[in-house]
Amino acid sequence: MKIVTLKDIAEQLNISVTTVSKALKDYPDVSKKTKLQVRELAKTLNYKPNAFAVNLRTRESKTIGLIIPVIVHHFFSNVIKGIISQAEKKGYLVIILQSDESYELEKKQVELLLSQRVDGVIISLANGTAKYDHLNEIIAQDKPLVMFDKIAKIVKCSKIIIDDRKAAYTATKHLIDIGCKRIAHFRGALLPQNSIDRFLGYKKALLDNNLPYDPSLVYICECGDMSFEEGKKNAKQLLKDHDDVDGIFINTDLVAIGAMTEFQQMGVKIPEDISIVGFSNWFMSSVISPGLTTINQPGFEMGKAAFKQLFKEIKARKKGKSLEPKTIVLETDLITRASTKNTIS
Repeated sequence: MKIVTLKDIAEQLNISVTTVSKALKDYPDVSKKTKLQVRELAKTLNYKPNAFAVNLRTRESKTIGLIIPVIVHHFFSNVIKGIISQAEKKGYLVIILQSDESYELEKKQVELLLSQRVDGVIISLANGTAKYDHLNEIIAQDKPLVMFDKIAKIVKCSKIIIDDRKAAYTATKHLIDIGCKRIAHFRGALLPQNSIDRFLGYKKALLDNNLPYDPSLVYICECGDMSFEEGKKNAKQLLKDHDDVDGIFINTDLVAIGAMTEFQQMGVKIPEDISIVGFSNWFMSSVISPGLTTINQPGFEMGKAAFKQLFKEIKARKKGKSLEPKTIVLETDLITRASTKNTIS
């Protein structure tokens, strides 16, 4: 089907292209009769304004970039839904890219988005990201940048986060309250700030409740792949290393489900032998048996908040203003299920 242009409308009505353009923009120097004729014909011909030309004129692309570590992930899929739910209301297109936890790929994706002249970028950092020049380049080009979940504290931009230390403390304290004395921690990779903070929350809960911190009970995800298989591997290793562990706080639900599967295959009863708390509140956490006690991480709300903050900063820049970076902390809560004992000691 041929694309209808202003020239097509002008020729059919025997008026100038300039008059057609003014009529569609409701200029006062065009008669009401002409405006009505132009609009009716434009509707009949299914005329669509040239988005590229509009973007050049308004200096807006009406697109934003979103970079996430993995797409097939319950938490990140909810974040995407939250962002898109708000972006559509404001007429924005979201370009979604997956870094696959790779710093090098993340850098290339930032370059790509900047070359596409997106109006702003939302990002959750890859586990391998330890340098931030590519992020500072976004800011240098006067593009709004909003980080969420996995962030870099030293980059001066807005951030949408949860209090990971507090959430991890709550998870570990629950294990202590139900009588666990030897509590292990399956943490993420070393670099991500949320992995660091969850470890620190776990450690503080132990020390505040007069339980010794034993570094041999902390299992680090060396490859950065927080997967089902990682959970199985860590569970198998834990059973070899320690026969007295009665509780585990695990950095994310998928790893926790992998660990639970391995324990059950090895004849370890949950929660009678080992109580387990995960993190995120995946859908699978409520349908496995036993159900997984976990921290509820508000992915959809985080996505909504990320776009709303980015949109505020886009609009401010359009008016020649610059907003101070803002850190928004969303609340979490503990969802108790059958993977932890239901009696408080």
